[in-house]
Amino acid sequence: MCFDTDSEPPIPAISGASVSHDELVLEAADGNRFAAFAATPDETATTGVVILPDARGLYRFYEELALRFAERDCAAIAFDYFGRTAGVEKRGDDFEYMPHVQETTPEGVQADVAACVAWLREHGCTSVFTVGFCFGGRNSWLAAAWGHGLKGAVGFYGNPTAVMEHVDRIDAPILALQAGDDANITAEMNEAFDQALTVEHEVVTYAGAPHSFFDRKQEEFADASSDAWRRTLEFIAQHA
Repeated sequence: MCFDTDSEPPIPAISGASVSHDELVLEAADGNRFAAFAATPDETATTGVVILPDARGLYRFYEELALRFAERDCAAIAFDYFGRTAGVEKRGDDFEYMPHVQETTPEGVQADVAACVAWLREHGCTSVFTVGFCFGGRNSWLAAAWGHGLKGAVGFYGNPTAVMEHVDRIDAPILALQAGDDANITAEMNEAFDQALTVEHEVVTYAGAPHSFFDRKQEEFADASSDAWRRTLEFIAQHA
């Protein structure tokens, strides 16, 4: 688990920002129907972000994150992983997500990413990025190897080992924002990823920060969160 159900992105809302949001049901090329949440600036955005949540799929944290991107002139769409096994309905905090995670495949996740990318492009985005967390972090990096035509892929505390067999197919810049005190992702794993990447990339490790540090409740690591958000926005601006 990356975040508690009452966690919030550690990003200030921009007062007075003019944005819209909508709950969607999208369909992937394989026929899967899945839930998504889109947030857009009122002026058409040319930059779009596909948000890949942690292992619990779509819930409030990522809807709020989509709004924070929209306030900063990026269209954003966060999506759920479990349309194939749990349907498109809203779920409670007691949802047993792990059996559904175990039923996901990289191919299925990327089919859903492709549908999100297509939605953003249909709504005016010419530059599309992925931003993911934990399970979504590694799948964000994998998206850069799946032929989506991304401008870049950002992952927060993703497991890079799960990406290594596809690393030679990655064709977009990579930003990895890793936790220095992560029980399951070691410095050696991050170093191996750094060395294996042949595209433009940066692997940043926040010393002492735990897995899922990017959380308003993790006040001790507010500086790391602030720096990670700054780097994410700068990465998107640089490559858009």
